[in-house]
Amino acid sequence: MPDASTAPTVRVLDVACGVRPMTLRLPFKFGAATLTRCPQLFLRAVVDCGAHGTTTGWAAEMMVPRWFDKRSGPSLAGNVRDLQLAVAAAADAYTHSAAQPAFGLFERHYPELMAEGTFRDSTELSTAFGQAVLDRAVLDALCRATRSSVYGAIQRNLVGLTDTAIAADMADWDWNNWLAALIPSTTLHARHTIGMLDALTDERDADPTALPVGLPAVVRRYGHRYFKIKLGGDVAADLARLDAVLTTLDSEQPGHCFTLDGNEQYADTDALAALCEGLRTLPRLAARPDALLYIEQPLARDASLEADLASLDSPAPLLLDEADGSLAAFPSGRSAGWRGVSSKGCKGLYKSIINRARCDKWNARAPDGPRYFMSAEDLTCQAGLSVQQDLALAALLGLTHCERNGHHYVDGFGDAPEQEQIAFAVAHMGLYQAASGRARLAIRDGRIAIQSLARTGFASSAVPDFDSLRPLADAPLLV
Repeated sequence: MPDASTAPTVRVLDVACGVRPMTLRLPFKFGAATLTRCPQLFLRAVVDCGAHGTTTGWAAEMMVPRWFDKRSGPSLAGNVRDLQLAVAAAADAYTHSAAQPAFGLFERHYPELMAEGTFRDSTELSTAFGQAVLDRAVLDALCRATRSSVYGAIQRNLVGLTDTAIAADMADWDWNNWLAALIPSTTLHARHTIGMLDALTDERDADPTALPVGLPAVVRRYGHRYFKIKLGGDVAADLARLDAVLTTLDSEQPGHCFTLDGNEQYADTDALAALCEGLRTLPRLAARPDALLYIEQPLARDASLEADLASLDSPAPLLLDEADGSLAAFPSGRSAGWRGVSSKGCKGLYKSIINRARCDKWNARAPDGPRYFMSAEDLTCQAGLSVQQDLALAALLGLTHCERNGHHYVDGFGDAPEQEQIAFAVAHMGLYQAASGRARLAIRDGRIAIQSLARTGFASSAVPDFDSLRPLADAPLLV
């Protein structure tokens, strides 16, 4: 039986960071923002794992402006600078911390780092980013040192997850038994993102090997059955766009399922109520109401946890994403009427695990009440460490489909050196396919083959070419 009290201790000896500019092949419009280029962070941590020795762990994540912070004041560069400062603050805290279990390291520094971010006037999501990436690198090192996969390490509670004041509502939860009972998914459906600028008709390219652009070509190439459709906050425009999208999907992939993402664009509950009314009367949705799985974050994050959604006649449950800024957010959202919460590597792996456990606890205690659930969402996760660790986290939590968009908006590994692409493609042959000199995420019949992520490490096996990266200080220059 696993026991948190016997978890190995870790001590972070050194943290090194670098960034790589990523240029999108297609503009990605989400909410009021349009992304065309963005830095990707790579983090390397040298970790003393006590009796298991010292090893190096890795993680990577996109530093997307206008998602972590959608306030009108800060610039794009300012958004990225906040993420840079969060990473630096977390690295400083961890490298000056005593040896303790991996979760204890997160638990010890979470309150002070969140308070420091508030002092800097950073958003909760921006502040949490530093620990979210660093914790993944620490876990990767721990898995490597103990010769465990991420699934085995969490099932055996090698991170030492236990009762904690930072999630006091879970004080009576049996973490050891719950973690041991997790059954990771062996395959995941890729839920394709349909951005607000994405073409809904075929876009022909003279090169037959080129990546698809128009939605019909995307469906034919990848075989998607699950989709995520972006909304813009204008009811009439959103319903017209949705009708056009569903017309295409009904033709190309009958029987599909989809989610809607409002990206905080609906001004208040009245506007959201108008959307819900329009959705209920939309003929294509009325014909297949169960096709809509949930509506993601239509309200602004600051208003989400205080909204009264009990009387909202929504055609699908509401899911928190951007409003899930702290460990206290999901319980508060539950009281307001939210039923779901997203898992994203950029928000923190321990937050995902704790929120997944909350769903099981609430559902077990009120079997006839509302059902609480978790989804897997993307932040343009890129080929390599970022998408691998995010997929492994979703699989660990038993999710069956996850939003994927990084492979569509960026071509493969972008400007990563050829040898780095080859290393990842060889280490994860089912996950990637090579064509025209590039390694790209492989999606067949709508599914992603994730068997290679169960090897030693946190879904890593290959590592980035660190010498090819630019300094972290350059990150604000790359937007």
